Amino acid sequence: MLVLAGLMSGTASAAPVDLHRSACSATLPDDTSDARIVDAPYRCGAEAPTRGPDWLWLRLDASQLGALPASWDLLIDQTRFDRIGVLIVGRNRTTRHSLSYAELKEHWTPGGLLKFVVAPPGHDIRGLYIGFRHIDDLSLMRKVVARPGSGMNGADVGWLVLAGLFAGTLLSALLYNLVIHAGRRPAFQRWYLLWVSVALVYGLIWTNTAALVVPGLVGPIAVRIEFVLVGLMVAAGNMFFFSVIEDGVLPPGLAKAGHGLAIGGAVLGVAAAADIWLPPVPTDRLLNYDIAATSVLVAWSCAVAARRGSRVIWFYMIGWSPVIALFVLRLARNLGFMAQSDVVDMGTFVALAFEALVLSLAIADRFRRIRLELDQARQRREIDLAETKTLRLAAQTDFLTGLGNRAAFQQQANALMSAAMPFSLFLIDVDHLKDVNDRLGHASGDMLLCHVGSALDGIVRAMADVRVSRIGGDEFAILCPGSVHVETMLAEQIASVQGELWHPRDRTRTLSLSIGSARYPDDAQALDLLYHNADLALYTAKRVGRGRYVRYDPLQSGLRDLQMAFAGEAEQALERGDFMLYLQPIVSLETEMVCGHEVLLRWNHPVHGLMTPDRFADVLVAERIGLRIQEHVLELALAALNEGGEALGVVCVNFTSAQLAGPRSARLVLDRLAHHGIAPARLCVEVTEGVMLDRAADSILASLRTLHEAGVCIALDDFGTGYASLVHLRDLPVDRIKIDQSFVAGLDETDGGTLPIVGAIIGLGAGLGKLVIAEGIETQWQAERLRQLGCRFGQGYRYGHPVALATIADADRVMDRA
Repeated sequence: MLVLAGLMSGTASAAPVDLHRSACSATLPDDTSDARIVDAPYRCGAEAPTRGPDWLWLRLDASQLGALPASWDLLIDQTRFDRIGVLIVGRNRTTRHSLSYAELKEHWTPGGLLKFVVAPPGHDIRGLYIGFRHIDDLSLMRKVVARPGSGMNGADVGWLVLAGLFAGTLLSALLYNLVIHAGRRPAFQRWYLLWVSVALVYGLIWTNTAALVVPGLVGPIAVRIEFVLVGLMVAAGNMFFFSVIEDGVLPPGLAKAGHGLAIGGAVLGVAAAADIWLPPVPTDRLLNYDIAATSVLVAWSCAVAARRGSRVIWFYMIGWSPVIALFVLRLARNLGFMAQSDVVDMGTFVALAFEALVLSLAIADRFRRIRLELDQARQRREIDLAETKTLRLAAQTDFLTGLGNRAAFQQQANALMSAAMPFSLFLIDVDHLKDVNDRLGHASGDMLLCHVGSALDGIVRAMADVRVSRIGGDEFAILCPGSVHVETMLAEQIASVQGELWHPRDRTRTLSLSIGSARYPDDAQALDLLYHNADLALYTAKRVGRGRYVRYDPLQSGLRDLQMAFAGEAEQALERGDFMLYLQPIVSLETEMVCGHEVLLRWNHPVHGLMTPDRFADVLVAERIGLRIQEHVLELALAALNEGGEALGVVCVNFTSAQLAGPRSARLVLDRLAHHGIAPARLCVEVTEGVMLDRAADSILASLRTLHEAGVCIALDDFGTGYASLVHLRDLPVDRIKIDQSFVAGLDETDGGTLPIVGAIIGLGAGLGKLVIAEGIETQWQAERLRQLGCRFGQGYRYGHPVALATIADADRVMDRA
């Protein structure tokens, strides 16, 4: 202030003269002469034009200038135009100056005004005219003042001091709020920083202080920027208000209206600045109306927030009330309800500076509370993190084996896929776990799972980045990143534990694992499909005999698809009668007389021809249609017994677990026997050991006992290939034992390993009083050797291939006619 005061050369005694009220206007074309400008038909008051196609000239009252000394200042409010002209008619001569808006860099003064120095004293001036080419609108210009020229005027000093204090205060608030935060900045602080930044730039440009740094930032350019900044101030201030109020205090409708006015302010600010394309007066009015609506809405919201107990609203009201009051006064002045005065403009910037200080203190208080809450939250978070870590570990760990669970497996697999890293997926199924649970108890089953998990974990620990998880009851999964060579090494390591001994309850059992694998991305590029393909390989390993490893082959998928197609066609095939019965004779090895038949199912497919069950039985048993087909087979067999009489002997029918599970299963079979008038002893129910290992083993055993007590013969099929068969012989009501054809075929082997086994089975059956039947006899030598070992009955191609039931019936009718 002392430096600025020293720059002042003195203060003129004459007071400033307001020329704006005395202005009359006329529109004139380009290149109008001075004389024509002086003699133009000027109109005053409401009839005065406010813009024209070319030039709009103002005639000012020169009679008021008499007290002004030489070199006085003509101050004009900044507005938008292409060129500005000043015509001075003096006592001795007439002078005229014309400048474009780009040439105004030396003609600004603090307070948002353009300054032109007039050399003649006021009493020598006979006429004073100001012209604007393509002015936006005269109604938007607020001030035309003549004042004594004295270099730096007292008003200029006041504006510069005010601008310095304003800029220092807002810069302090801006820098303070830039450095104060608690982690992530809240929305209200971001809006406040935007508001302070815009208000700072607006104040510097409006007061022309920015011209000290950028001299050309005055005149029309400054006015257009000011309109944009005012719109942004309205938008940022509105958004700050509705984000700083506590959640739930204001009704949603008020907040939505505030956001709408904020958007409207920003848009209208740009529209008001676009006077080249849009009419300036309507856009200026709309912007002022938006400011007025914002003031009303904020006042209403303040009342609602105060009534609902908001703490923040009091800081806001203290800080913003002066600003809102001054903007209302500016609005009233802009709309013509108040006279022009520098007090309103200067008070606006004082209020803005005051607001910046108060709300900075409010934000500091808010952050003090936030830090306190953060400290408390940090303590809670540390506790929560410890608990979360424990819960996450538990959520991804199998409770029994300590390995990863299905969630961990999926997370690890997705991570490998996201990294585009090739890997192999091994699915491992523990064979005969159900039987262990049933025979030895669930504690032994859990011991078996832990033993398998420990063995697999020991294998993968020696291999980098390989992970094992237990993803189901008896199913384990291994993710093996790396090449096919690594996959092969892992498969060999797992195979080494096959047949390993483990000891449940002082007993010794061997470990049996069925294993399937598929590779990413060779076999599938999605986790679900990769799992499906590995599961197909596992299914194949179990189907071909368990206790082995099978790698996925696309043919497996094709075969599975074909089987599923068969499942869809089975319903129509059942209705058409495409399922047929074939009978294979069971003979006495001593007399070679037929003493019974085994029922074999065939499907006469219209496309694939006559198919044996090994092509379709697995999938049909898994579907609902499978039970209906089995019931159909039983019905056909009983009908054949009824029609064929004693000639067929005992008919053996293979039963699935679904036919025997449930309390009424046995009763349904006996009812069908009674319906056809067949003695129960004529039917032999054949079951494999797989049926005994079903989940419904207890119910199946009860059904078999009911049938046995009613006289139905029970046969244990494929004996010697299952698991713990001796236990089944002890517990099941078995009448017949059928030696699996693989043992019969092995009688021809020279190593001598099969013959003692077959002899032991025949001796075991005789000792237990069971009838022993050898399957798959194809040569006379096999038949002779079985007779020598004591086997009395057999079946196979040596005695007859399976023959259609209809063929046997036709042959019987021919014999009857003969």
